Amino acid sequence: MAKRIGGDKWMFFTTVLLVVVGLAMVFSASAVVAQERYHSPYTFIGKQALWALAGLTALLFLSRLDYSLYKSPRFIFPAFSLTTILLAMVFFFPKSNNARRWIRFGGFSFQPSELAKLMLVLFLAWFLSTRLDKINKWSTLWRACFIPLVFIALIVLEPDLGTALVMAGVTAMMLFLAGMAWKFLIGGVCISLPILAWELFGVSWRLKRILVFVRFFFHPNCDLKDTGAASYHTCQSLIAVGTGGVGGLGFMDGQQKLFFLPEPYTDFIFANIAEEMGLIGAIFILCLFTYFGYRGLRTAYRSQDPFARLAAFGITMTILLQAFFNISVVIALLPTKGIPLPLISSGGTSLCFTLASIGILLNISRKVD
Repeated sequence: MAKRIGGDKWMFFTTVLLVVVGLAMVFSASAVVAQERYHSPYTFIGKQALWALAGLTALLFLSRLDYSLYKSPRFIFPAFSLTTILLAMVFFFPKSNNARRWIRFGGFSFQPSELAKLMLVLFLAWFLSTRLDKINKWSTLWRACFIPLVFIALIVLEPDLGTALVMAGVTAMMLFLAGMAWKFLIGGVCISLPILAWELFGVSWRLKRILVFVRFFFHPNCDLKDTGAASYHTCQSLIAVGTGGVGGLGFMDGQQKLFFLPEPYTDFIFANIAEEMGLIGAIFILCLFTYFGYRGLRTAYRSQDPFARLAAFGITMTILLQAFFNISVVIALLPTKGIPLPLISSGGTSLCFTLASIGILLNISRKVD
């Protein structure tokens, strides 16, 4: 299979290893819950395996498809229109966990924000690569930010502030890589701060999470009776991480996933990894993401095509930022918010589109290796 991939084989094998580890840990974390809810321990892992197969198929296909097809208005604008329509469609579907993030029909669900992350990177890579000499003009910056702002605004309304922050961060970094001056970056941050402050402190349940996090940070007292409290998630996560010690309790032998740790196979799967695989397993996962980031940024650095450089950088940083946010929440460095661990957490749309984006990254690496 490696010969069929071409390009950066180390990146490919790192990706496959992360997917395999993810499948194993999803099964470990979800088997008991699946048995209790659906009378089969294989419910979640079965769906995740099918999505992994679909994602790897997309990766193989896109790794062979010339990336230059994406740097054209004939691709960018129809893709933007479709993504915007899908992001708007979620508001016509019932809420799930007090949010509208999914399009559902039959037994299938689709999360458009995962597509939006990839489309944002490809749009910015195309737009900025054709205007590098005009990057510090207001007209260029405004037009560059328009589509990201549309995507981010729709995602904030779902609400999904975590994904919106990842997209905002990637947008800022891609603009800076394209040559945007510091004064515009600082100006953008100053304009964004009041909006971010309102989203954080003007929404009651987010404010509660932040206050709980701050209180917990200085006075780490767990209220294990209140399963609805934000501190409950953090406490159970830290118990799982601490219980694992250096070597872990062993695969499938974790205890916090037994209806103590919320979402042990999605948002808090890293806590289950730390409990069962210990510090060694947790560091191994961090090393895999670090090495993946190195290979991705290496591809960006070595690319001579401005579009390829920006796209490779954007795809890599999107994955790394998601991993950073997820792991930071698990070990109580950030307040609780729902964002999956790329390639590992249960979630079909996230896994499939992450693998598809890596397929594009691999195709770019073919031109530099």
